[in-house]
Amino acid sequence: MVVPLHQVKAEFFRMLGHPVRIRVLELLVDGPTPVRDLLSKIEVEPPNLSQHLAVLRRSGLVTATREGPTVVYALAGGDVADLMGAARRILTEVAAGQVGLLEQLREAEAEAGRS
Repeated sequence: MVVPLHQVKAEFFRMLGHPVRIRVLELLVDGPTPVRDLLSKIEVEPPNLSQHLAVLRRSGLVTATREGPTVVYALAGGDVADLMGAARRILTEVAAGQVGLLEQLREAEAEAGRS
């Protein structure tokens, strides 16, 4: 049985639905990063980070290479960086709309106070 595309997309976004995974992807946008650097920047316990990195590896979003005793993670492709950028742009637009609404509410409250 073929899984519908919308269901596959939902699973993909569900997999992204953890702040540690998003933070890892954001950090990797800047380039390949050793696990020790990820640990210092994310501030989670090593086993916790390891689990999240495994999820990202299985999903195909990141790759891991060993350089001597060090494991270095990188984004699997430019599309992942594009996805993170698109998310930032969408959230910026949403926040701008909320600021506009907040300004309208404040103006309405000020007008009501003068009445």
